[in-house]
Amino acid sequence: MDLVTVAILTKNEEHHMVEVVRNAKKLTDSVLVIDCGSTDKTVELAENEGAKVVFRAWDNDFSAQRNFALKHISTKYVLYLDADERMDDELIENIKQNISNNTLAKYTFVEEAYAFGYHFKHGMYGPTRKLRLFPTKHVKWENKVHEHPVCNLPQKKLDGTVHHYTYIDYKHWFDKMNLYTTIWANDKYEKGKRINSLSPLLHAFFAFFRSYVLQLGFIDGWAGLYSSIQYGIYTLLKYLKLLELQM
Repeated sequence: MDLVTVAILTKNEEHHMVEVVRNAKKLTDSVLVIDCGSTDKTVELAENEGAKVVFRAWDNDFSAQRNFALKHISTKYVLYLDADERMDDELIENIKQNISNNTLAKYTFVEEAYAFGYHFKHGMYGPTRKLRLFPTKHVKWENKVHEHPVCNLPQKKLDGTVHHYTYIDYKHWFDKMNLYTTIWANDKYEKGKRINSLSPLLHAFFAFFRSYVLQLGFIDGWAGLYSSIQYGIYTLLKYLKLLELQM
């Protein structure tokens, strides 16, 4: 009997589906795809690879999609994996070993990013620890974008890595940036957040400084500079959109 379900959120991910489902199948036979209206072959490819597919209409709320997945999972644990992420063999074996014990916990693992043809080691795309593995009945997600999990259990670290093959090109990045900043601004405005006219510039400058200097983005050369500028632009845009809603 499977102890974990891998949950994958999708929309038009046909170029990733075969590989991500096969990667998930190395861990478990229980693979759940939560699709929000793909118009390509995402659903067909996922089902052909043995994944179960459920549908939830997209309403600009990533947490709602992740929480919806929990209603369709009966295994002890759930692992959230994005369509453009792949677990290495070390991580898969460590997950199997840890979830087989009787002590409930939430688990983190290291994620390394590959974007625009570059493997980032520092800055905003540098390696980070992700919290994605939880006992199914002990987690819920909050925030519409940049969602975060709430799980009041001890946290443990897993050895191994998830490789994140993120933005294909700058158009891909721009489209996602535009979507995410709009959702973020609307969500913060609805929750009562208000800013002054200097906030967008100040937050953008600090975002660039944090990525390029504090997170050592400069070590990655031109790629580190570009990605830090991207982070500054992203931050500037989301605060400008929030400021616009106040007018």
